[in-house]
Amino acid sequence: MLINLQAKLLGIGLCSLVGVIATIVATRYQAPIILFALLMGLSLHSFYSNINIQPGVNFCSRELLRLCVGLLGVRIAFADIVSLGITPPLIVVVSMALTIVFGVLFARVLGLSKIFGVLSGGAVAVCGVSAAAAISTVLPNDKSQEKYFAFTVIGITTFSTLAMIFYPIVASYLGLSDELAGVFIGGAIHDVAQVVGAGYTISPEAGDVATYIKLLRVALLMPIVMMVFFAFKEQNSKMSGGVSAFIPGFLIMFFVLAFLKNVGVLPIWLIEFIRSLSSHLLVIAIAAIGVKTSLKQVLSVGWRPVLLMGCETVFLASLIIAGIMFFY
Repeated sequence: MLINLQAKLLGIGLCSLVGVIATIVATRYQAPIILFALLMGLSLHSFYSNINIQPGVNFCSRELLRLCVGLLGVRIAFADIVSLGITPPLIVVVSMALTIVFGVLFARVLGLSKIFGVLSGGAVAVCGVSAAAAISTVLPNDKSQEKYFAFTVIGITTFSTLAMIFYPIVASYLGLSDELAGVFIGGAIHDVAQVVGAGYTISPEAGDVATYIKLLRVALLMPIVMMVFFAFKEQNSKMSGGVSAFIPGFLIMFFVLAFLKNVGVLPIWLIEFIRSLSSHLLVIAIAAIGVKTSLKQVLSVGWRPVLLMGCETVFLASLIIAGIMFFY
């Protein structure tokens, strides 16, 4: 236990150091702190091969990240959400459904398994690696399933990281307002961490809207998993842990904090403390994601899975942009 604790502390220490340096450098040059943390983390990926570093880095990129996102609930004002109207959620939901269908069809065009099409399409459409893990538990038992899942995790992490870097640039090029930029970021990027990172790189308002839109996608994970389960009707597939296992704890925390904040239960000083804490911890979590990500690994899985996930990513982003341009 002591060895495991020591190993975890080493990884946490590395990510924290990257976060501190990124904060200092970004503040000095008036640049986005989160982007600096990501880029510095990517440059230190070689450290991730050290087994003494991995537990702490994994902790920061998963558990710490989910805590950060849950704490972001205190940033949400229900009045602002209501002002978005029904259109942005509809754009996102329709785009998600079409992306999953596209994944299945294009996988067959590329000669890949339908299972991989569902797995990768669901991961892109919903919430990245978490969606892939949930969907994989209800897919038919297949000797290649572990390989499909590994491909999806590697690809989704890479494309989501690239999206975090380039989508804010796309939003700026298109001249989107902070609110619409948040809809685009929240609707088009796969993983929650990169959505939060990209959104708050643009502005606090864009970050808040992006987080809300993204959590709407996360909330749809459970019904999507159920639909996949009934679509395949595989007798040997089991929903481990029951349906409740697919309700992420950070999602519950997010909405509980948002509710408590909006009904006036939380004092102002506590709200400000939580906001500050989540911001600092988020930098560390983003640094960890950078340390874990290897662009070389994704190239080793073959070009067809990479092409499929890349096209799914572009397809989803294009649908979100088309919806924004049509309705606004």
